[in-house]
Amino acid sequence: MAKALLGHLGSTDPRMLEQVRLLNRRVADLEAHVMRLQAENDHLVAAVHDGRLLTVDEALREPASV
Repeated sequence: MAKALLGHLGSTDPRMLEQVRLLNRRVADLEAHVMRLQAENDHLVAAVHDGRLLTVDEALREPASV
């Protein structure tokens, strides 16, 4: 889209070029964040299916002493 905007405007304003660079960097950062979240989600889903997240520690099963 940035290339289309630059082509449409027909100029190479340094401020606009810097803004495009910042936006591209932000998009790359967000894409990397999404990938990390997807990997974490996949790990949690695998843990649920393995039953590790569905177990209760024995210490927690004991009734609380008053």
